[in-house]
Amino acid sequence: MGIPFSIEQFFSVFAQYNESVWPMQVILNLLALVAIILLYRARPLKSRVLAAVLSFLWGWMAIAYHFAFFTTINSAAWLFGAVFMAGTFWFGWTGVMRSKLHFCLGGGIRGWAGGFLIGFALIVYHLLGYAMGHHYPAVPTFGLIFTIGVLHFVAAPVPRSVFAVPLVWAAVGSIAAFQLGVLQDLGLLVAGLVGVVAVIFVPALQ
Repeated sequence: MGIPFSIEQFFSVFAQYNESVWPMQVILNLLALVAIILLYRARPLKSRVLAAVLSFLWGWMAIAYHFAFFTTINSAAWLFGAVFMAGTFWFGWTGVMRSKLHFCLGGGIRGWAGGFLIGFALIVYHLLGYAMGHHYPAVPTFGLIFTIGVLHFVAAPVPRSVFAVPLVWAAVGSIAAFQLGVLQDLGLLVAGLVGVVAVIFVPALQ
């Protein structure tokens, strides 16, 4: 099944988005930095704040990117935005309202995997894009890979449902990466596979 837009249109939408919402990108990156700092510190309401950051990031991309911009070249973006809004709701409900997500800085394979995905999302992803000729403002954002990385620091038992929407989008984004030839987006596939392993092997809430 083909996609209803060209790679030029795909990156043109990102350029329009980035130029229109500036300097919101600075705030989004600061929120990501706050999330990383919180992972290293014991603070009251730490886990609720981290869940709120994830909820906000997904809501922002649903409204400010998918609904406002991506729908101009792809009608399926209305569905994609709805999926992101589902992520917003579920992070808010599970992590903020019910306080079922308890973040802590863990070691072992999960900690290394989470740290790798966060570093890839915030640094390596953009360097790969630049090396492949994708320069600002026509560049994608970091949210999905970053989210799965942060979720690796949820202490067991883990509500596996919080992985559902990120893994769905990892699958969708990976297909688009192959069809569009956006090689840095293959990081979505890696993040999705790592997330699946986490869902299978990490103890879950009953």
